[in-house]
Amino acid sequence: MISVCIATYNGAMFIKAQLESILPQLSADDEVIISDDASTDNTLQIINDLHDSRIHILHHTPYTKSRFPMDKTTHNFENALMHAKGDYIFLSDQDDIWLPNKIQQMLNALQKADLVVHNCQVVNADLQVINNSYFDHIRVHVGAIQNAIRCTFLGCCMAFRRAVLTAALPFPLQGVAHDQWLGIVAGLKFKIALITEPLILYRRHAYTETNCYGTSQLSRWVQIRYKTFVLLNTIKKALL
Repeated sequence: MISVCIATYNGAMFIKAQLESILPQLSADDEVIISDDASTDNTLQIINDLHDSRIHILHHTPYTKSRFPMDKTTHNFENALMHAKGDYIFLSDQDDIWLPNKIQQMLNALQKADLVVHNCQVVNADLQVINNSYFDHIRVHVGAIQNAIRCTFLGCCMAFRRAVLTAALPFPLQGVAHDQWLGIVAGLKFKIALITEPLILYRRHAYTETNCYGTSQLSRWVQIRYKTFVLLNTIKKALL
């Protein structure tokens, strides 16, 4: 069974196209878990109008004790992941497009690895290509320490076995992005594989919730504090 976990917040502009790229790749027994962080637009109405019984919507209370911008998204994803029932878990953003062969290629790779990360094409709001290869833009590392220092994994390009999720939960309360944390845990305890072929269109636009492509908007001091939190949590997890 596959669980696709999506964190939504005011995603009405792109959520329908995203789900329509995902649902045809799933079987009748699979599920899509959507955790919504109190959207104020019609995101949930658009999702409900698809009338697909595989979709399950959770209403998440926005995280209010955030020290870092990514904390909100991290705990929204964590909420979805905590309700996932699948043996294989895929992460999805609310605004990308999955290419038709994504799930099957990832499942093939997961027969020999515990967590798989694939490449993606970076596109703008209108799906015009900005960069044909995210892997060429950022030097990808599979080690825990390297990803603690500088995360090179995109959650929307990840899929993993349930054992990885069990080891990663609960997420740190503050200071570690969800995809960075999963990459760190997998690097410490599991086998990671990379797929160099782009399997999604990774959409960057004015309303993007996270900035994983381009220059960080965080001040130097906040970046230092963030890296300190990540390293401390990595050390704690390594000692368990």
